[in-house]
Amino acid sequence: MKPWAWHTINSPAPVPGHDPILEASSWVRRFTNLIPKGGAILDLACGSGRHAHFFAQSAYKVLAVDRDIAAIEDAPHPLIEVRSLDLETTEWPLLNQQFSAIVVTNYLYRPHLDQLPAMLMDGGILIYETFAEGNGAFGKPSNPNFLLNTGELLALAARHHLKVIAYEDIYQEQPKPAMIQRLCAVKGRLK
Repeated sequence: MKPWAWHTINSPAPVPGHDPILEASSWVRRFTNLIPKGGAILDLACGSGRHAHFFAQSAYKVLAVDRDIAAIEDAPHPLIEVRSLDLETTEWPLLNQQFSAIVVTNYLYRPHLDQLPAMLMDGGILIYETFAEGNGAFGKPSNPNFLLNTGELLALAARHHLKVIAYEDIYQEQPKPAMIQRLCAVKGRLK
C-alpha cells in the first residue's frame, strides 16, 4: 500500500473563537501522545474539523474528509488537507492509503468499518468514539444503523489483530446524556 501523499497550503488563518484543544474530544486528546511523530492522521467524517485543527496545532499533518466540507474549508490550515468524499459509496474512496493514526468520532458506517485497520501503518493508532446501543433512550441518533453494538469495537480490533490500549462502553452525562463506545488500539507495537 502506498503511504498517503501530502500537499501543503501556504499559511494558516487564525480562527476567531476557535480553540481546538477545548473542542477536541477528551478521549482523542488522551491518546494523542501515542501517535507517531511526523506521521499523517486521517480525520474520518471530520465535520467542522475540530480534531483536524487539534492535531494540526500539535504539528501533525491531517487529511480531513467528509461529504460536506464547508465548515472546515472556512478555517484553512497549512497542515490540513481537506477532501470532499462520499464515505458511504459501494467502493471505499480511500483505497491504498496509510496513516499513522485514524480518528473517528460521532460516525458509523459498518460496510467500510473493516477498511480502517488496513489503512494503519505499523505502530499506527485507531481512536474511535461514537454512539452505542441504548442511545435512543436519550435522543438521536436512535437508529440501530448508527449505534455500535455491545463490544463491536472490541470485535473489530480482534478481527484485525489490533492491540487494545483502552476501551469503554458507557453512559456519559456530558456534554449531553448518551451511550458511548470508545476504543484506542494500535496496529503492531507502539513506536
